[in-house]
Amino acid sequence: MDLKEEDILGVDIGHHWYYRSKAAALRRAVGRLAPKRLLDVGAGSGFFSRHLLAEGGAQSALCVDIGYPADRDDSVAGKPVRYRRDIGPTDCDLVLMMDVLEHVDDDVGLVKLYADKVPSGAHFLVTVPAFRFLWSGHDVFLEHKRRYRLPDIEKTMRDAGLELVHGAYYFGAVFPLAAAVRLATRGTTEPRSSLKKHGPIVNGLLSLACAAELPLFPVNRLAGLSAFVMAKKP
Repeated sequence: MDLKEEDILGVDIGHHWYYRSKAAALRRAVGRLAPKRLLDVGAGSGFFSRHLLAEGGAQSALCVDIGYPADRDDSVAGKPVRYRRDIGPTDCDLVLMMDVLEHVDDDVGLVKLYADKVPSGAHFLVTVPAFRFLWSGHDVFLEHKRRYRLPDIEKTMRDAGLELVHGAYYFGAVFPLAAAVRLATRGTTEPRSSLKKHGPIVNGLLSLACAAELPLFPVNRLAGLSAFVMAKKP
């Protein structure tokens, strides 16, 4: 996940409508898998894997990020969380890549790298920012290389040797508003985050809009701010 956004939101990240809603979509996407051992690539603080440990049945998390100053161990709800700069082969059964692939030059290569580290049958859940026409100073600020259409990120996973399980867009409820703002300012690419802290009323309304979208999330291949793709190692 984007460390710069973590810095902006700080300890309030779990209450912000965007991360709260994305965590709910993540739970829905992986719920039937009932994963036990998580590998969180480009994890930052490990927000999403920590969420699955606290709210789901996962039993451990291995968070990997080259930005860590040193390896360390922690726990959530009595479950181990290991933070590592690098790893070798692992028996993790679910790999999370939450807003990671848009940051690297070789997205296929990064998926292949971690596919080689996990056993056959392991699942990958990947999220990326959607639609090139939404490119803005927000992407420049976060040092993105690209945005994806759903078929693009699905092809990335197949090219990495994985079997596609499912793909969908999320944040469709707020897509029209976000698209209008991005298109109105598309000539401005000054690096600046569009993520902001909101008061309780705005934050609550946006959270409700995204929650109302969840039942349609699995079948939304039309539009959204994020693309979610589930794939499996053969």
